[in-house]
Amino acid sequence: MNYFKIADMDLMALLKKGDHAAYLEIYDRYKSPLQAHAWKKLGQAQDVQDVIQELFTELWTKREALTLTSGLANYLYTAVRNRSLNVIYKRKKENFYLASLNEFIHEGNYLIDLQIREKELRATIQQEVDLLPPRMKEVFTLCRDKGLSHKQIAEQLGTSEHTVSKQMTNVLKILRKRLGSLYFLLFLLY
Repeated sequence: MNYFKIADMDLMALLKKGDHAAYLEIYDRYKSPLQAHAWKKLGQAQDVQDVIQELFTELWTKREALTLTSGLANYLYTAVRNRSLNVIYKRKKENFYLASLNEFIHEGNYLIDLQIREKELRATIQQEVDLLPPRMKEVFTLCRDKGLSHKQIAEQLGTSEHTVSKQMTNVLKILRKRLGSLYFLLFLLY
């Protein structure tokens, strides 16, 4: 079947049925224009890549429940716009945090502020860890809190070392997405 000639709505119908080739055609058809659209709003390659990757991942994972009222192109462009605005909002929050931190450093309140922010960071991280699926949370806790190696965790849980590594990779991706870049970097330094 030549997917290149199929209309968007027909591609969506095929996508809902799990047709991977239809998904790839949508990706090929819209990736570049959506990147250009996101670039106008964000101006940073990594942010653009993240927005596009998240959008197409969600398109595939939520394909069966997805209902388009105004067409595929409109849905995709609106989704990119909304995701870009979320990134801009996070940037502003990070910039405000950094400006606030700089102000406290100059005022001599650095240590008190650092202790408060560290407590808030720990609480935020713990909240996000608590939201993880049980198995991911268990793997994460054994690795981070107990200091076990992936091999030790695999032996303890009766699974493969590869599975443990994959779980940790997924945990870090989830936490990066949920915590934002700044918090995630601080989390890694912990």
